[in-house]
Amino acid sequence: MENVSVPDGSLPVCNSSEDFYSLTSGNRSDLNCTVPSEFYLYADLYILIPIIYSVICAVGLTGNTAVIYVILKAPRMKTVTNMFILNLAIADDLFTLVLPINIAEHLLHHWPFGEVLCKVILSIDHYNIFSSISFLTVMSIDRYLVVLATVRSKRMPYRTYRAAKIISLCVWLLVILVVMPFTVFAGVYVNPHDERKSCVLSFPSPERLWFKASRIYTLILGFAIPVSTICILYTMMLYKLRNMRLNSNAKALDKAKKKVTIMVFIVLAVCLFCWTPFHLSTIVALTTDLTTTPLLIGISYFITSLSYANSCLNPFLYAFLDDSFRKAFKKMLECKPA
Repeated sequence: MENVSVPDGSLPVCNSSEDFYSLTSGNRSDLNCTVPSEFYLYADLYILIPIIYSVICAVGLTGNTAVIYVILKAPRMKTVTNMFILNLAIADDLFTLVLPINIAEHLLHHWPFGEVLCKVILSIDHYNIFSSISFLTVMSIDRYLVVLATVRSKRMPYRTYRAAKIISLCVWLLVILVVMPFTVFAGVYVNPHDERKSCVLSFPSPERLWFKASRIYTLILGFAIPVSTICILYTMMLYKLRNMRLNSNAKALDKAKKKVTIMVFIVLAVCLFCWTPFHLSTIVALTTDLTTTPLLIGISYFITSLSYANSCLNPFLYAFLDDSFRKAFKKMLECKPA
């Protein structure tokens, strides 16, 4: 359904699934439409969403900061895999730091923070989409190389902590380049009807074409390519391990390497669980035309909250799946007398 003009000649009302998706996902584009006032009358959503976001912010900030502290302070934690986990935690921490601003905007129903902060917030919001899956892709490549070297009984002299630092820096720079178009288009839009300000992606005309292009861009670079790469790597990894057991007298992966590989796999699975609905909603927005209903509104906010929740889950996975992390966490919490 196309946008419907209101009788008084003000801006058209956001009424299609594409419009509402763009306004609730946190990755919003200016489609020259306004949210109907009755959307703000859903008291449950108005109260529940800030509570959920606040919990994600508090838990994510605490957990990821603890991960960063443990890796930086404990000498035994300075491994290649933990370097990638460190950068993943930094990216999640960065996102949770700005989440209170999203909460404030939700409660105020307008953007009072200015143009510069709008660009920063929307950039970090999009960075959250690309950074997690990028570092998980790198971690999967690293796991595949470790398995491959083990199967062939070869050493990996190039796999060093310093090399992991350089690769992590390259990932940061790559994601910055990917997010740059969103930074350019981010801006404050003032509704001429009620002068309400919104922090959105203000695309040039035709807005709908640019909106669809941005969603396809995000879907391909933030999901399709990295997830396909990861699936291929893990399929090849399992195939080689199976052949190693059946066709070779070589020893299986030692216990420590098995645990690290399993941890990376579970962290990846949780990431896909949290982000797949978000990217599926992109496909829905691009291919269907659903009328906005209270149910659709609730689903949209649930999908957004689920994707945000990924930023606070990883520290718990490390604590449960990795003995060294668990011991380091416990040591950090110990109160030692002066």
